[in-house]
Amino acid sequence: MEEKKVNVAAANALGEESIGSLLRKYAVPAIIAMTASSLYNMVDSVFIGQGVGALAISGLAVTFPLMNISAAFGSLVGVGASAIASMLLGQRNYGMARRVLGNVMTMNVVLGVLLMVFGIAFLNPILYFFGASENTIMYAREYMIYILLGNVVTHLYLGLNAVLRASGRPKVAMWATILTVVLNTILDPLFIFVFDMGIKGAAIATVLAQVVSLIWQLRIFSNKNEILHFENGRLFTFDGKIARESLKIGLSPFLMNMASCFVVLLINNQLRRYGDMMGEGSGDIAIGAYGIVNRIVFLFVMVVMGFTQGMQPIAGYNYGAGKYDRVLKVFWKTVMWATITTTVGFLVGTLVPDVAVSLFTSDATMREIAARGFTIVISVFPIVGFQMVASNFFQSIGMASKAIFLSLSRQVLFLIPCLVVVPLSFGIEGVWMAMPISDAIATIVAAVLIVGLVRKFKRSPSEIGFKGVK
Repeated sequence: MEEKKVNVAAANALGEESIGSLLRKYAVPAIIAMTASSLYNMVDSVFIGQGVGALAISGLAVTFPLMNISAAFGSLVGVGASAIASMLLGQRNYGMARRVLGNVMTMNVVLGVLLMVFGIAFLNPILYFFGASENTIMYAREYMIYILLGNVVTHLYLGLNAVLRASGRPKVAMWATILTVVLNTILDPLFIFVFDMGIKGAAIATVLAQVVSLIWQLRIFSNKNEILHFENGRLFTFDGKIARESLKIGLSPFLMNMASCFVVLLINNQLRRYGDMMGEGSGDIAIGAYGIVNRIVFLFVMVVMGFTQGMQPIAGYNYGAGKYDRVLKVFWKTVMWATITTTVGFLVGTLVPDVAVSLFTSDATMREIAARGFTIVISVFPIVGFQMVASNFFQSIGMASKAIFLSLSRQVLFLIPCLVVVPLSFGIEGVWMAMPISDAIATIVAAVLIVGLVRKFKRSPSEIGFKGVK
């Protein structure tokens, strides 16, 4: 009887509507949300760069690894839980899917508090380890103190948004993200310029914007007419089996973000090392230039991630329902759109790199280094979309080991050795060149794994499938 009271039409449509229509329905809101999220990050950089200065941009760049660690723990819970929820909805197991929601709340609060306490306690050593100098530590510390204080809010906001998409509410998830972007864009200049709070004002604006969106999300999930809502009105529940399955799937993006953290650490240190060979202080400027390039590239990556987030509930639901032809169809359509997106990024970085980087800083040296680095980094960008979709595809259908391998292969197996070896011959340009080299190798590996999976789908479908959580 309870299931009849709940609107399940949106979830059931995942197994019935045409794939093209579904991908547009789910991907477009996700793309808008992810693009907005990328702009959300860029807004801080633009206002900080123009309102505080070039060294503040370098200080902000130093915080990226620590923010990646926070994102890693958030994805460990949110991504895995949303994948599990999608597959459970495909099996019509609504009660268990609702328990996933309570687990998201409990685990995000616990992990968020632990990371906040540890981060604040050891903030200075961590920032120096990630490449801060005496010139940039004050900016990096001032920013991260307030970001860490709001860490639990960030984890909950991102985790609940992932579950919203999984439950057939992609537009609501999109509006939650847009709300944070709009609020952050309004509050940033207010805190930085009007209240003269500098870089800490940008951090406070970020957290406050997420608080408002989180309150809205909690109201949505408190509505018993939602297919996923808090059971018996309880925000916090815990189920060991759901937690294990969620963490197993979420381990892929977690490890990818953790690897990204240490990669950024290595990039920062290599840029400082080879940059300082060009003159005292050039290393800090090079790190700031990488921060700018990272933000621009991130914009295109977020669009691709929007497509993969749109793909995830469709692939997960149909995989849970045993409709493997639909699973493959959504994969290839997502690859096509991802490739178009990364090709646009390639054209921007090839044709107008200086125009793009000039939005962030008026410092001539930083602009020159960033423009050159941008052109190098995106040199193989058209093929990167396939690699990203492949990794997220395995994650969406619960094949954790393959998703983990693909996530780590680019960052650990290929990029780290390239960052060490290539600069020995090419200096600071070698640091930039290491990124497209590793992208090319990782894409080849992803193609091999996808070919194997497609063959298994066609020849031995009985050997695969989601077993569920009991």
